[in-house]
Amino acid sequence: MNENEKLNYVEFPAKNLSATKQFFSAVFNWQFVDYGPEYTSFSNQGLDGGFYQAELCNIPENGGALLVFYSSDIQATLQKIKSQNGKIIRPIFDFPGGCRFHFSEPSGNEFAVWSESQ
Repeated sequence: MNENEKLNYVEFPAKNLSATKQFFSAVFNWQFVDYGPEYTSFSNQGLDGGFYQAELCNIPENGGALLVFYSSDIQATLQKIKSQNGKIIRPIFDFPGGCRFHFSEPSGNEFAVWSESQ
């Protein structure tokens, strides 16, 4: 549901749209709708969004936003990401309230996953 003045949509660059779509489909069970050869969208994932063809990538170290997934089983999610050629950038670490890790998907965009416990 669209809500006035609430975050509604996010877009990411993708060097390889096909590999990015395959990764998110396999790891997080996302479905995509293509809008031509250079754009694909996803929905019903907490926040709708899309990927557009570009040689750039979203990296928090360079000022990009870090989007964080929640997992009830962080170890299982970590293994799924590894099995789909995701790169673990920062291994699981504790923080007040839980733990998390950072990963990049095939196009180089960085994300994180958090959970209450390991």
